[in-house]
Amino acid sequence: MGCSSSSTKTRKSETSLKAALIIQNWYRGYKARLKARQHYALTIFQSIEYADEQGQMQLSTFFSFMFENYAHVHKEELELRNQSLESEQDMRDRHDYVDLIDVPDSYNGPRLQFPLTCTDIDLLLEAFKEQQILHAHYVLEVLFETKKVLKQMPNFTHVQTSPSKELTICGDLHGKLDDLFMIFYKNGLPSESNPYVFNGDFVDRGKNSIEILIILCVSFLVYPNDLHLNRGNHEDFMMNLRYGFTKEILHKYKLHGKRILQILEELYAWLPIGTIVDNEILVIHGGISETTDLNLLHRVERNKMKSVLIPPTETNRDNDTDSKHNKVGVTFNAHGRIKTNGSPIEHLPKHEWEQIIDILWSDPRGKNGCFPNTGRGGGCYFGPDVTSKILNKYQLKMLIRSHECKPEGYEICHDGKVVTIFSASNYYEEGSNRGAYIKLCSGTAPRFFQYQVTKATCFQPLRQRVYTMESSAIKILKERVISRKSDLTRAFQLQDHRKSGKLSLSQWAFCMENILGLNLPWRSLSSNLVNIDKNGNVEYMSSFQNIHIEKPVEEAHSTLVETLYRYRSDLEIIFNAIDTDHSGLISIEEFRAMWKLFSAHYHVLIDDSQVNKLANIMDLNKDGSIDFNEFLKAFYVVHRYEDLMKPGVTNLG
Repeated sequence: MGCSSSSTKTRKSETSLKAALIIQNWYRGYKARLKARQHYALTIFQSIEYADEQGQMQLSTFFSFMFENYAHVHKEELELRNQSLESEQDMRDRHDYVDLIDVPDSYNGPRLQFPLTCTDIDLLLEAFKEQQILHAHYVLEVLFETKKVLKQMPNFTHVQTSPSKELTICGDLHGKLDDLFMIFYKNGLPSESNPYVFNGDFVDRGKNSIEILIILCVSFLVYPNDLHLNRGNHEDFMMNLRYGFTKEILHKYKLHGKRILQILEELYAWLPIGTIVDNEILVIHGGISETTDLNLLHRVERNKMKSVLIPPTETNRDNDTDSKHNKVGVTFNAHGRIKTNGSPIEHLPKHEWEQIIDILWSDPRGKNGCFPNTGRGGGCYFGPDVTSKILNKYQLKMLIRSHECKPEGYEICHDGKVVTIFSASNYYEEGSNRGAYIKLCSGTAPRFFQYQVTKATCFQPLRQRVYTMESSAIKILKERVISRKSDLTRAFQLQDHRKSGKLSLSQWAFCMENILGLNLPWRSLSSNLVNIDKNGNVEYMSSFQNIHIEKPVEEAHSTLVETLYRYRSDLEIIFNAIDTDHSGLISIEEFRAMWKLFSAHYHVLIDDSQVNKLANIMDLNKDGSIDFNEFLKAFYVVHRYEDLMKPGVTNLG
């Protein structure tokens, strides 16, 4: 009996163990599939984000083209505009910025006392937690004082750490105030014993960029030797026009928003471009290239770098004498309008401008070498060999950079020599990524701290978070697809030799990548984008099912509607540039002139008569002017939400 009982127990134990292993293997596979789906969703978000940045960089060459054409044709108009800009161009002292703006007794928000102290930091944090708005008088005073201090600083801040004084480095925050609150909650407020480096991209995308910027500037003014601010590629007024900060300012500060934007343009230009820690760690926002020259970057006049979208113009040496007296500079002010002045615009030399572009925009890659950053359209991709070369050349051990969203909030590459730190959690969607910060101390390895902000009392399970990400990712991808419907349809039909309405999966994927250029795994994504028959062939017109671009008028041709929708962000910036009286209106003639330049430069093959006809229709009151913001808002995508992915159906893996 004893032996029988023992063998039975043994068999039961073996069965239990096998069952446990089966369950364990199933769960591991299930979790791996969820992680794969999460990875695909992040890939979609990142590909579209970088494609948008590429479009923003392309505006740079268009503006150069526009200055050579539009500005020459409309010189008289620009000179008139110059007279109306006098108040903006001459706002250089404290009186114009601050003293003319009174704080009424009825204002019940935070009141700052200058010189600022740590009490003012606490006051701001509590006010912003209650969603209060800081009065424009204080905003301008903080920005003005910050600019004064920044002007005294070198291009690279040198910082020393010790066991009793660790340094915290934070990456992109992008207007996500709750992440900054979380960092301060976990790591403590800035102080003489708790120094910080904030490595750029404080603003844009999120809805609380001005609050973050004010908190950082006030902390900087209280602890100028212990809180350090590096410039990112979004500390750029032209980037702000596309990615939301300009609109946030003008919405929150309707009366004085333009003054705030004006001083922000100047403040950005004075931000240091990097930090060097313990003479061995380089902290910059983007990255490096094989030609990065830190000695040169220490010397450049960084305040001349107003925007990546205003590249230096080649000077005609034969006309140098005349240009000193006669050339009228043409550029943009902080809210995107063309402005002129009576003296030549100060630009960095082209090679210095390119050096700064590289450190603000570049990304590391696993492949050796240095090649153009085709994803973003600016900066470069740099490999492990480039990292070793530059670090060795300047006796450095490590590069810490930000600029890229990472699922875990940080990433280590290039044999531990490059660290990416990203501090905006839930960057693309709730649950999409963690945020992180780094603690540094001389002689010890960097320590990483992760977090994820959530307003939910209970953290969502991974399955639900992945579904939410997938739904959002597929939605924005479908919007990108519908904006190229005409081009994709032509590509599909060229491959469909039998006129069957179907293509092989490989043919469909080839057409999608060839037209959209997003470098996505289209075969893996196909089940969420198209109908596939039992033989594995794609019904290619189902690529556009359940979504369409709303036409402002039925007479508008589909190709024109798609083009205007696709370039609506670029056109908004351009139209703002020629809105010479801030009215939000441009004349029909201005519209036509700008469209001709735009279509020529972007190789848009649409008959001018179509655009003219649409412009005339959109001139609703027939006064010869178009409200261009309303004009562009008329082009929007409509989803049939009831047909979007449902839980259990979604699967990007």
